[in-house]
Amino acid sequence: MTRFKAEHLRTAIINMAYAGATVHVGCAFSIVELLAVLYRSHLRIDPAQPDASDRDYLVLSKGHGVMAQYACLNELGCLSDEDLARYFQNGTRLKGLADAHIPGVEATTGSLGHGMPVAAGLALAAKLNKTEQVCYVLVGDGELNEGPIWEAALFANHFKLDNLVVLVDKNGFQAMGSTDEVMALGNIEDKFRAFGFDAVSIDGHDEAAVDAAYSQARSARNGKPKAIVTHPTKGRGVSFMENDNIWHYTRLSPETHAAALAELAQPPQSPI
Repeated sequence: MTRFKAEHLRTAIINMAYAGATVHVGCAFSIVELLAVLYRSHLRIDPAQPDASDRDYLVLSKGHGVMAQYACLNELGCLSDEDLARYFQNGTRLKGLADAHIPGVEATTGSLGHGMPVAAGLALAAKLNKTEQVCYVLVGDGELNEGPIWEAALFANHFKLDNLVVLVDKNGFQAMGSTDEVMALGNIEDKFRAFGFDAVSIDGHDEAAVDAAYSQARSARNGKPKAIVTHPTKGRGVSFMENDNIWHYTRLSPETHAAALAELAQPPQSPI
């Protein structure tokens, strides 16, 4: 069976959110394919030794999307089914934001804007140590309102961190509304290029495009940090959640939980 299948990861996310009576389903769904392809084919990590010194790094700067990462770490073998079943409940270790105490999680995040500076520091350390490690950092588009993102971008360009890959989840929404309404971002790719990055734009749910972008980013050691700006759908996979920002902060009821599981059990529909 293929590991890290998108529908399996989304089912795990739905069940975690329901078990923990918690939120942030939509923003976890939008990054599923990004993480699935990364863990399946590109991120060098040993589940038996997730803190091995030669590992690649993944910093989830948009820490509120952590259910997607926990679902991947479960398939990887770093987290048990019981861990996921008790997500966000009293006395358990899986919190609602990324926590560096969890095997396979590199940084405690959730205070937006701070994961990218951490990732830039890790990438510089790998450069100084002359390793082949790659540091991936996943940021939200609303998170790009934060100044530390752009300070880290300046830093990455100055130190020629071509082993740093910034993944932007441009789903068009943030907590309080659409990104265009809250603070328009303009052309994100051009902004990163202005900071000295190689930047590409892809469909965040097209696994072949995601795979190709990762391969290109890893192989291009040209002195430039990389930005992969992805265009996913917030809430992708469950029709009543797609592009509805209410699912940033709405909990699942027994009815919506059952309806979501029923949709995820269906085979993907052809767009034609």
